[in-house]
Amino acid sequence: MNLTYEKNGDYLIPQLTRDKESEGEIRKYGKMREKYLKENRSGVYSGMLLRGKLKSHLLQIQDQAEERMELLLSQMQIADGVTEELKAANQMLWVQKMNNIRKAAEEIVLEELIYS
Repeated sequence: MNLTYEKNGDYLIPQLTRDKESEGEIRKYGKMREKYLKENRSGVYSGMLLRGKLKSHLLQIQDQAEERMELLLSQMQIADGVTEELKAANQMLWVQKMNNIRKAAEEIVLEELIYS
């Protein structure tokens, strides 16, 4: 981050501008990570923000969380026997199992990546 200063009376005031950070949209897991850092790790949050590294960090965590969710979902579906055949035969049971799998996978992702 390039610091420039503006003279205001006898004081030099730093001009804080955002560097061109990583392109991308911060979605669910990125926003959750940002909230966690802001509320529980304010020093880390402030340091990343001032260095211009916050958005790239949030995007990286978000990508890792989404990839981990996909992997866990597929593995848990196989382990629980949740298939398209089950979906065709008993939709309510399939929805129940998928909701349980999704919640369990999200708990793992939150513990491993977001709140660590």
